[in-house]
Amino acid sequence: MSFRPDHELHRRRFSRNVGLGVCLAGFVGLVFALTVVKVTRGDPMQAFDHVARPEMIEQKGTDQ
Repeated sequence: MSFRPDHELHRRRFSRNVGLGVCLAGFVGLVFALTVVKVTRGDPMQAFDHVARPEMIEQKGTDQ
């Protein structure tokens, strides 16, 4: 029992799927790299969460 050769449509679809997979893997890698850089730099990672925090309020007139 032998398999029939792939139709030309299946070969084109496979190449598109491979291209899309490479693009998706590249995007995931970029997001991962940006996350690693952000975490390792140690920047303050504070977001707006509807809570007043003293360290986020600008101090006016405290020139020393």
